[in-house]
Amino acid sequence: MVTVRVVRVFTDQAGNHGNPLGVVEDAATTVPDPAHRQEIAARLGYSETVFIDDTATSTISIYTPRTKIPFAGHPAVGAAWFLGRIHGTPQDVLRTEGGDARTWTDDNGVWVRAALASTPPWWHERLDDPKQVDDLTGPLHPGQDFTQLWAWEDEDAGTIRVRTFADRVGIPEDEACGSGAMRLTAALGRPLTLHHGKGSIIHARPGPPGHADIGGTVTEDEPRTL
Repeated sequence: MVTVRVVRVFTDQAGNHGNPLGVVEDAATTVPDPAHRQEIAARLGYSETVFIDDTATSTISIYTPRTKIPFAGHPAVGAAWFLGRIHGTPQDVLRTEGGDARTWTDDNGVWVRAALASTPPWWHERLDDPKQVDDLTGPLHPGQDFTQLWAWEDEDAGTIRVRTFADRVGIPEDEACGSGAMRLTAALGRPLTLHHGKGSIIHARPGPPGHADIGGTVTEDEPRTL
């Protein structure tokens, strides 16, 4: 049996909503087989599950329900938060298969800075008002995938309403998509507060050339045993 810790990433200020994330500790020992990892990710059904291969170096690997991926925003933020609890202090670097990602904390929670090249090529489409985003039942066009649909809630303040769809990797709708937020803040060239999914909150801002930052709050739920 494998014990899976469960956290929710990008909650609101009250600790509600957020994107569930499975976290498997000591994965290099407890789940060394990639096929077994994929099976766990599929059974959990979260948009991603993160396997912590080495706590000393903060080395992780990430799986969706269908495939292994080099980097994703919400598991990176969740893993950084979780590793900070294990070590007792925030870690400076998270080592992902998409490259090293800097991590830190501030009043908005845990942050990760990563290369945009490690993220999927999200399609962003702006709608006229937030209610159109609220009323979505899926992508606008048949077969459209890796899609973020968004509208300004307050353009001056940089606040947007957004929803994300990625059925290709087993995520019909992602409650809070960090890599998509990274791509959008880089494309718009300004800091953003993204009101995502059913009530999750992501903070994002452009980083150094070729990079972007994402941050938010994290809370822990009851573990699961598979």
